[in-house]
Amino acid sequence: MLDFTFHNATKIIFGRDTEKKVGEEISKLGKKVLFHYGGGSIKKTGIYDRVVESLKKAGVEIFEL
Repeated sequence: MLDFTFHNATKIIFGRDTEKKVGEEISKLGKKVLFHYGGGSIKKTGIYDRVVESLKKAGVEIFEL
């Protein structure tokens, strides 16, 4: 195995309605996102719709898992 360096920077943003800023933040890094989530609670609470709306508004292409 060859030597390598792996850097995984993490930015965590807390606060009310911050899910509406997801698109703005992701669009700084790229134009595509893999949106991975668990069971149905994300859709029941409405967070799914707010995140998807933010991503689409920012022109980010979404792939769901």
